[in-house]
Amino acid sequence: MKNHKVNIITLGCSKNTVDSEHLAAQLKANNIEISFDNFSNNADTVIINTCGFIKDAKEESIDTILEFVDAKNKGKIENLYVIGCLSERYKKDLKKEIKEVDKFFGVNDLNKILKSLNTKFKKELIGEREISTPKHYAYLKISEGCDRTCSFCAIPLIRGKHKSVPIEILVDEAKKLSEKGVKELILIAQDLTYYGIDLYKKQMLTELLKELVKIEKIKWIRLHYSYPAMFPDELIEIIARENKICNYIDIPVQHINDNVLKKMRRAHSKKSTIEIIQKLRTSNPKISIRTTLMVGHPGENNAEFEELKEFVKTTKFDRLGIFTYSEEEDTFGASNYEDTINEEIKTQRAEEIMSIQERISLDLNTKKIGEIFEVIIDSEEEDFYSARSEYDSPEVDNEILIFKEGKKLEIGKFYKVKIISSEEFILFADLI
Repeated sequence: MKNHKVNIITLGCSKNTVDSEHLAAQLKANNIEISFDNFSNNADTVIINTCGFIKDAKEESIDTILEFVDAKNKGKIENLYVIGCLSERYKKDLKKEIKEVDKFFGVNDLNKILKSLNTKFKKELIGEREISTPKHYAYLKISEGCDRTCSFCAIPLIRGKHKSVPIEILVDEAKKLSEKGVKELILIAQDLTYYGIDLYKKQMLTELLKELVKIEKIKWIRLHYSYPAMFPDELIEIIARENKICNYIDIPVQHINDNVLKKMRRAHSKKSTIEIIQKLRTSNPKISIRTTLMVGHPGENNAEFEELKEFVKTTKFDRLGIFTYSEEEDTFGASNYEDTINEEIKTQRAEEIMSIQERISLDLNTKKIGEIFEVIIDSEEEDFYSARSEYDSPEVDNEILIFKEGKKLEIGKFYKVKIISSEEFILFADLI
């Protein structure tokens, strides 16, 4: 396979990104040339890492597969592989419907993928990755799968039960990433706060963090997907105490009405959710809290939706994402609830929430004018540099724009800036 070129297309969440990067490291060690998300068809083999979480993500995966099927039919690529969540869940149907794909692989088929490319799995490369993100930040997947039984979620059906990665392996992987130039680690999992229970019989996220902060070249550590049930007080304390842990946390609360939460089979209540938010803000007034909400779950009535709107207005989340309920085969929701809320109402509810959040975000951003922040430069555009503070995660949160005006800044380097103006989701800054 020497001189063979492989292009890896990654769809879906950052957990897929990590899987693609581990695969790429193995392929590169076998003398295969790697590219990521290259749509120029300049490759012998294209591997599409798919998402199968919700309807929109599945449609994007199918559309991407068909785009490369067309490229293969025109002789622009030789081989087309499909891997990941969609392939894990619908392999039989996909094989039947899209015969042009050479091979389909599931989420745990790394060895099979390598074998199909006449290469071998190298044990010594465990923890090694070819980074597909900008070189200064990387995702660290600390566990796989999930033990939760949320009504709407198919992840446990696809990825299986929760399985933590041992602390020593994660620390080693983080050190290797830091040697490649990574300065910001973004911890991810399906359920971050559950970390360690399967391996150590207790929650161990704070113990992992205590080891990660010791890595000299890592400056920022960011926490995503922190499930609100069983939320440990010591996690709140270590975020406030440790300078390397960003004043930022992502807590997907999904809803606030107790009746809807019960139907969703969430393990938290309105009362416990509000208590966690209050504890975080009392312990650390600077913290930026991101959440994800769902509207249109079966049975969500107008009064329950109005309660959710009021919660968003009063809580004033720093960052907020929203999606509409999508019935997923074989989930508890699909088997036990009738999806009676039409798509128009779901979309309208989502737009109402985002309209509220836009006003909140504009107000919060306006109050930042005149403040000084340390930022990291993510990218360079024609007229400006795009940066972030510790209060924002890449791709999903606010960006800070610094107009060039003769300035020469380095991607991945930290600078001090002063905010001079703002919009709903953008801040403008001058370099200090």
